[in-house]
Amino acid sequence: MMGNGDPERATATKNRNHNHPQNYYAGGGIGTYDMETSDSQWTSWLVPMIVVANVAMFVVIMFVNNCPKNHNGFQGNCVARFLGRLSFQPLRENPLFGPSSTTLEKLGALQWDKIVHGNEAWRLITCIWLHAGVIHLLANMLSLVFIGIRLEQQFGFVRVGVIYLLSGIGGSILSSLFIHRNISVGASGALFGLLGAMLSELFTNWTIYTNKIAALLTLVVIIAINLAVGILPHVDNFAHIGGFLTGFLLGFVFLVRPQFGWSERRNRPADTRLKSKYTVYQYVFWIVATILLIVGFTVGLVMLFKGENANDKCSWCHYLSCVPTSRWSCNN
Repeated sequence: MMGNGDPERATATKNRNHNHPQNYYAGGGIGTYDMETSDSQWTSWLVPMIVVANVAMFVVIMFVNNCPKNHNGFQGNCVARFLGRLSFQPLRENPLFGPSSTTLEKLGALQWDKIVHGNEAWRLITCIWLHAGVIHLLANMLSLVFIGIRLEQQFGFVRVGVIYLLSGIGGSILSSLFIHRNISVGASGALFGLLGAMLSELFTNWTIYTNKIAALLTLVVIIAINLAVGILPHVDNFAHIGGFLTGFLLGFVFLVRPQFGWSERRNRPADTRLKSKYTVYQYVFWIVATILLIVGFTVGLVMLFKGENANDKCSWCHYLSCVPTSRWSCNN
């Protein structure tokens, strides 16, 4: 069974000629795959709480935005004016039914200049909890429900919560290294981290699964589609990639299962030779992933706070986030 969602990382290009910059967005669908039911399942409460927190934060965003008071009417009238100060920016400015980029920037959107020169590193975290509009919010929260609840039921709220948060931060770091002129918001880096963790969990626990190939092909196709959609304009695919890679490595660390039959060891005869709890390759994955995580975060943060532009070290990497065609340009 596969559920489909639509996680996005929205970006907004800062337009110096207008009071309210233009918002941009795009995204792709994410699904889940069936995994064997474990002996016991956790009750999922963290994922629903994250959804509630994101919805509450969006209400705060719109309350602060206050379109009827702050909008200058340059690009049209506020949408759904009956909502009062919660009404949306004109659709020409923000087609996602949401606030202005100025409001998002004020409340903690990811912006390279403020992180590096304004000592506002907290934006690496706050941007994960901001969304560019109702459509953006619904797409990400539906994806979180499809992906996160299953993982939380199997592995508990602590491990899933750590993966979610660190993946979001990893996505923010990579985004900041490559994108300097735009602001970025959205939880899709964290969501891609959960998807990456699902893939590494399948690898590290390979021997205990049935229908391995079907599950692997399903995940690979979903990942490929989502990353491919990320090359459209105005999508922060670097946040997707950074979140995915972080979650992929974290899955090897936090989502390791004991070998098949380990939990039944107490019911076996006393003279039965017991297997080790984990296999050698699981230990190898755990060690290598931990080292790569530490090195990756260290190098990324050092480069970021030194103000380096990762595009100078990788001249082609900008194509990972946008590929120009005859229909659109990546310079806007």
